[in-house]
Amino acid sequence: MDRPAAPMWHCPSCGRAFANTNQTHSCRPLGDLERHFAGSAPHVRHTFDRIVAVLEALGPVTVLAERTRIAFQTRMSFAAVTPRRRWLGGHLVLARPVASPRFHSVQTFSPRNVLHAFRLHLPAEVDAEFASWLAEAYAVGQQQHLRPNRG
Repeated sequence: MDRPAAPMWHCPSCGRAFANTNQTHSCRPLGDLERHFAGSAPHVRHTFDRIVAVLEALGPVTVLAERTRIAFQTRMSFAAVTPRRRWLGGHLVLARPVASPRFHSVQTFSPRNVLHAFRLHLPAEVDAEFASWLAEAYAVGQQQHLRPNRG
């Protein structure tokens, strides 16, 4: 039987929630989500909205409009995006490396912490394959990759 996840720690200064007590972070108030899309073409926002819809179908997710990016968090941040004028840049954190031409960079930080950088130009690129990677990243955010496999 799995143990329940430990309670989240809330930074007393900025109020953000983290899985680890005293988690290092840039402690500043969150910004305005819409500010990130100022100057972006409408399809960039539509692409972002498709990502959010996929993630919300998986379970609760917090969208954090940080100063330089928009992060997605459950117990920990597992993905982030940065809107540009004509495309949406971002990354997913997966527990394994994935070789795909859809990722322009893959960086391994530890065996179960692999950052996959992407660039999306159209909402249709948030397809079944991309949604499966979002689901994997969501599981990393839930820290499921750290739980022992009991089966």
